[in-house]
Formats: sequence, C-alpha cells, structure tokens
Amino acid sequence: MTNFNNIPVAEFAARLTAMTEDEVFSVMNDLEAASESVEGTERDEVLSRIGLIEEEIGKRFPGQLLAPYRDWKKRNR
Repeated sequence: MTNFNNIPVAEFAARLTAMTEDEVFSVMNDLEAASESVEGTERDEVLSRIGLIEEEIGKRFPGQLLAPYRDWKKRNR
C-alpha cells in the first residue's frame, strides 16, 4: 500500500487523471483499508483523498456512482 499522505492533495488529484481504471480502483481499495486503521487528522486526509477518487470515478463513469468500483472489488477479491 502506497502512503498517499506524503503526496500533496493537488498532486494526488493530478495523478488520478493519468491513472488507469485498475490503478484508480486499487488506490481506492488501499485508502478504504487505511481509513479503518487511522484516526484524527490522518483519517481526515485519507477521507479527502477518497473523495477525490469518488469524483474521478464519477467523471469516468457518469451516472453510475461507485458501481464500477464495486464490480471491480467483486472481481478482484
């Protein structure tokens, strides 16, 4: 799991646009796991990045919410 807290939020957001769908979904999966193991401001940082990924997924899959991510998770268990 990559520590995305070391990457400034603006740079993280810029990197998302260049990632493949699998990379975006993998990062989302890592951040979801991280959100369960951190607290306080560190958790807020993780949740802000999850929000950015949700926005990126929304851009790539308009009107589908997080369905593509959930489908990916089922395929990659």
